[in-house]
Parts: sequence; structure tokens; C-alpha cells
Amino acid sequence: MRPISVLLFCCCSLPPARSAQHKTPPRSATQDSLYQTIAAMDKELFDAYNRCDLEKVAALTADDLEFYHDQTGLALGKQSLIDGIRNNICGKVHRELVPGTLEVHPLKGYGAVELGVHRFTHPNEPGNMGEASFVTLWQLKDGAWKITRVISYDHHPIEPGKPAN
Repeated sequence: MRPISVLLFCCCSLPPARSAQHKTPPRSATQDSLYQTIAAMDKELFDAYNRCDLEKVAALTADDLEFYHDQTGLALGKQSLIDGIRNNICGKVHRELVPGTLEVHPLKGYGAVELGVHRFTHPNEPGNMGEASFVTLWQLKDGAWKITRVISYDHHPIEPGKPAN
């Protein structure tokens, strides 16, 4: 084969590139019981987070948690998360899931991966708002769902009333 023929063959045989804008649409609660389960677990976790119910947060977190944060780095273990919430979140920050951003996908033999965007407000500073994307791994073990890994990234300030990214 001549070089140009090889190049054409290689280019034509590659699968089409996925656009960065193309994403799998989020599953609706009516379509998928796993989606419903993880959406409920997210709500349960962050209701506890927002109320500073550290016992409940701990109950939903694996002992060997790995939490990756774009601004603070890696935090290891459940106690690190609990201490961080106690010292930096309680009474200072409120988290909400941005509607329409939640995606849930099964992880065979493990549990599920949850993706989405969350918004943070500061009750004592109404104009101080931020957003970030997240990936959470939920493990189903002995009938209980627990968070084992979290990646929280792309933290940035937003203007109040701004729609999600």
C-alpha cells in the first residue's frame, strides 16, 4: 500500500469521535430503579450533610473512602471526611444537586457510579455561590449502599440565579 492509501485506510476505519458535547442523557426515575435508588441515596447523604448529621454521613461512607478534590487534594478515610464536614461545612455551606444533571450507571458486581453537578450556597453570605461537578462510586455490599470514592472537580463561583453548566 502506498502511504496515502494507508492513511486513508486508517482514517476511514476509525470509529467516529464522540463530541465533547455529546453525553448520555440522564436516566429518568421512571425508567430505572437503580437511578431511583442512587438519587435517593444522594438525597439522604446530602440532607444529612446540610443538617450536620455526621452520624448519618458516616453510616453512608465506607471506612476506606478516597475523596479527590480539585482544590484540597486527596483525603483518605471516613474520619477525614467527617472532620472536614465538621470543621468546614456545618452551618457554613449548603449543597444541592442541580436539577437535570444527575446520571447513574451500573458497575457490574460492585454498585453504581453517580455523576452530576452540585451547587453550594453559604447561608450567611447569600451572594456567595459555587458549582462543581462530581463522580461518586457507590458500593452495594451486604445489602447496604456506601460511598467508596468521590471526585469533586471544576469548583467555580457562579452568579445567583445562573442556570447549571
